[in-house]
Amino acid sequence: MLQEVTPAVVNISVQTRSAIEDNPLFRDPFFRRFFNIPDQAERPEQSAGSGVIVDAAHGYVVTNFHVIKDALRVTVTLKDRRQFQAKLVGTDPGTDIALLKIDAKKLQALRLGNSDLLNVGDFVVAIGNPFGLGQTVTSGIVSALGRSGLDIEGYEDFIQTDASINPGNSGGALVNLKGELVGINSAIIGPSGANVGIGFAVPSVMVKAVVDQIVRFGEVRRGRLGASSEDITHDLAASLGLASTAGAIVSTVDANSPAEKAGLKAGDVIIAVNGKNIRSSLDLRNKIGLMPIGETVTLELIRNGKPLTTKVKIAKPLDVPGTEAETVPQLAGATVANFKAESARGPEGVVVTKVEGNSPAWMHGLRPGDIIVGVNRKKVRSVQEFLAAVQASQDSIILSLLRGDFRLRIMIR
Repeated sequence: MLQEVTPAVVNISVQTRSAIEDNPLFRDPFFRRFFNIPDQAERPEQSAGSGVIVDAAHGYVVTNFHVIKDALRVTVTLKDRRQFQAKLVGTDPGTDIALLKIDAKKLQALRLGNSDLLNVGDFVVAIGNPFGLGQTVTSGIVSALGRSGLDIEGYEDFIQTDASINPGNSGGALVNLKGELVGINSAIIGPSGANVGIGFAVPSVMVKAVVDQIVRFGEVRRGRLGASSEDITHDLAASLGLASTAGAIVSTVDANSPAEKAGLKAGDVIIAVNGKNIRSSLDLRNKIGLMPIGETVTLELIRNGKPLTTKVKIAKPLDVPGTEAETVPQLAGATVANFKAESARGPEGVVVTKVEGNSPAWMHGLRPGDIIVGVNRKKVRSVQEFLAAVQASQDSIILSLLRGDFRLRIMIR
């Protein structure tokens, strides 16, 4: 099996530039300008990762976004040692997926498997380029499915595995015993940054949805329902007479939205999308967020204890109005702006327009497009109110926000 699989897994070398650190005072642009201090010098840096050939005819290679982020040059090395300069087709930071293209002949692509058919305990094999050593194969099992809430990426539905995954494996293949690609290795959790038996991969179903849109549009165009939802607690499930906590309960429905036009109401419990069961509000967000704009989906609901079915047409996201605002000091790396929905019933607050990768804001879970509607359980309606509330916080900050169609709370200490 591996003889057919390994030629489709490639090593990726990335050249970037990073600023040479100098006196902290020199980071202030006004200070540098006043004393006529030249900009920080930069030095070239090399990093290594992995990738998977998914289309031999077109030379498409899938890897992680974080592998090629800020790259000046990307070199793909095949198993037969041929090297090619890669072109970037498109990226999706929300799922940590990037698509590259190389102009090469006699390529071998990996067959795409269906990650929805995986079960906990299934044997899997991880293939990649750990620590830049070269192609390495490790094995393990599927430890868990549908992992989310890890604050690794914006759209999380990870496959967890104990197959050894280390730095450099990012972008590599997770395959089943049929030699089919079931995931793209993406992240590890460990105190030393090395493998401790907890690794994560983006499921192939999500990878395919992202790649298809990048090939077609050059980007991922996420749609919306126009309804916010929350997870179902055990107490809520008991009060509603539900058999389990699986699903997502609708909390609000925007006026004139696709959800309202389809008859969706607050209190409805969404249990399936296009026949696929929904585990949580994040699971619903993942499924809706990767569906093409204009597609009609079938929602299975429970309303007042009775099953219902309705069809909803996925709409394009609302344009985000507002002007640039200063970076929030307590959330370095995030930039915010005023936000007011077109509908009178829509949200009002502060929209996150930009989040720098690996910044404190990113590490705390903020993502571009998040709409912050409250700080420490008090509503905020403008950038000024938001900054004042954050600066008045003594210990921890609780942000109430909308992400797509879902309500979230983020704790910042």
